[in-house]
Amino acid sequence: MRKIKLFIACSLDGYIAGKNEEIDWLFTDQDYNYTPFYENVDTTLMGHKSYKLILGLSEDFYYKDKTNYVFTRKSSREKTPYVTFIHDDIPGFVRQLKEEEGKDIFLVGGGEIIALLHNEGLIDEYIIAFHPLILGEGIPLFKGSLKQQKLKVYRTESYSSGLVHIFYHRAND
Repeated sequence: MRKIKLFIACSLDGYIAGKNEEIDWLFTDQDYNYTPFYENVDTTLMGHKSYKLILGLSEDFYYKDKTNYVFTRKSSREKTPYVTFIHDDIPGFVRQLKEEEGKDIFLVGGGEIIALLHNEGLIDEYIIAFHPLILGEGIPLFKGSLKQQKLKVYRTESYSSGLVHIFYHRAND
C-alpha cells in the first residue's frame, strides 16, 4: 500500500504561510533533503489555495513530472494539462489512491486538506521542517478541529540555518 507523506515547512508557531499567504520567509539556501523525498513520490495532493499559490511561484507548473490532484469545493473545474480536480468524497478518493500501484504520495498542503486527511487517518508520515522564527499569525498547519493521534519520531535532522526537520509516523503503525 502506498503511503501519504506530508512534507511541509512551518514557523515555530505552526504557520505554513503568513497572514497574506506569503512564504518569502521559507529558507531556500539548501535542499533540506527535499530531492530524495521528491524522487520517491509519483503523486501530489493539495488544496486549491495551495495550488493557486504554487501557480504564482513560476511560469511552469512545479510538479509537472507527477500525477497531481487538487481538491476543490467547485465541481465545475476541468482537468488541466498537469492537474485533475477532485470535489466529491475526498477521503474515499484518497483511500482508493493509496490502494493503487505506485510510489508514495506527497501531501503538499494546505491546512484544510491536511486536517481533513489527518482526521480520516490517511496521513502515514508527517515530515515537518520547523523554521526558527515566529510569524505571530497566518495560515495554520492544521486548520480546524483535529482528532487526537499519537505520533512517533523516527528521525530528526538539524541544520546550521536553525531549521529542524522532524519525521513522524503514526504511533500505531
